[in-house]
Amino acid sequence: MSIQTLIEQATIPPSGSVSSSPFDTDSFNEAVMSTYARFPLALERGAGCRVWDTQGREYLDFVAGIATCTLGHAHPAMVEAVTRQIQKLHHVSNLYYIPEQGELAQWIIQHSCADRVFFCNSGAEANEAAIKLARKYAHTVLDIEKPIILTANASFHGRTLATITATGQPKYQKHFDPLVPGFHYVDYNDIGAVEAAISELDEGDYRVAAILIEPLQGEGGVRPGDVAYFQKLRQICDETGVLLIFDEVQVGMGRSGKLWGYEHLGVEPDIFTSAKGLGGGIPIGAMMSKKFCDIFQPGEHASTFGGNPFACGVALTVCQTLERDNILQNVEARGEQLRNGLKAIAAKYPNYISEVRGWGLINGLELQADTQLVAADIVKVAIDEGVLLVPAGPKVVRFVPPLIVTEAEVDTALKAVEAAIATVTK
Repeated sequence: MSIQTLIEQATIPPSGSVSSSPFDTDSFNEAVMSTYARFPLALERGAGCRVWDTQGREYLDFVAGIATCTLGHAHPAMVEAVTRQIQKLHHVSNLYYIPEQGELAQWIIQHSCADRVFFCNSGAEANEAAIKLARKYAHTVLDIEKPIILTANASFHGRTLATITATGQPKYQKHFDPLVPGFHYVDYNDIGAVEAAISELDEGDYRVAAILIEPLQGEGGVRPGDVAYFQKLRQICDETGVLLIFDEVQVGMGRSGKLWGYEHLGVEPDIFTSAKGLGGGIPIGAMMSKKFCDIFQPGEHASTFGGNPFACGVALTVCQTLERDNILQNVEARGEQLRNGLKAIAAKYPNYISEVRGWGLINGLELQADTQLVAADIVKVAIDEGVLLVPAGPKVVRFVPPLIVTEAEVDTALKAVEAAIATVTK
């Protein structure tokens, strides 16, 4: 069954699929911790780039689980892979060889600069693994007693204690101190700040051991990396022995129009991480490294669920589908269409919109700093217009649809966004 056929069939809700009464948010809130500021919307079904709420209303999904549902919802290849793998073998311990894990690792190695892969469950876990690997490398190879990892202001690397410390945004760290020591923040795309930090911090037992950075800052406002900056970072790391680590959790796996974000920058990292789009919505994370820094020994790092047959079998199908169906070509074309459309809207609202930027199908529309309008205002009204969007900070509306989004769907989304902006700017 083709994805278009799937979408057409899903347009008419199956009998009995629409709830007879409104979703009980009170019961939900009584049972579930309030760790999210949720929009008043309960979703229960999806197909392609569309989702339906419990009342049967249809929406274009330009959130995709926050850059996660690579192939959209209920993609035939994923449905088949999920069914096949769950009927075969879904979980065993990493104490045994897992063929699906080996196949997925080999695919990643063949399609990237990596030599080795470690599997886990999420982006935060992948970044934790990278931090641990960098610290061990610092102690055992670089002979650094107190290693420091440089990260960027406005970055985002996860919600664990170490990764929120690595995240250069104080709002995520508030009330969770004492934070993990060994991190220092520099401005993004500012090579002078990096050089100054390395010079200032390399004193006594302290030395910079690694630089952990996003090729494009996602949560920090959809800010692409500067090519010259990243090439200079690579040069600095080559000259000093400092490890260069890329967080590709949001921008990797084709989201940028290339398989990996680093391909936009003309450099290769020593270590990089992936999650989100890797499993197309099935939880999986991965840390990849070059052979020279693959120094973990048995027992030094592990994950019970990481790399199990189910997650790896489905993720491999996502990878193969991206390649077989030439989806990256669609990402480039639809990304250009989306940016051009957003720029045309921005030109109509210069007092409210300052910039449109991004790569492929990760794009941001930034609002003017001096307006009281915030991204959440547009996101809320866009829901009424039938399109789901997500903020990337207070002043940036983020557009991250499934990578299979069509030309017609992008046009529909642009019309809805323009209508939403017209409403909130009245």
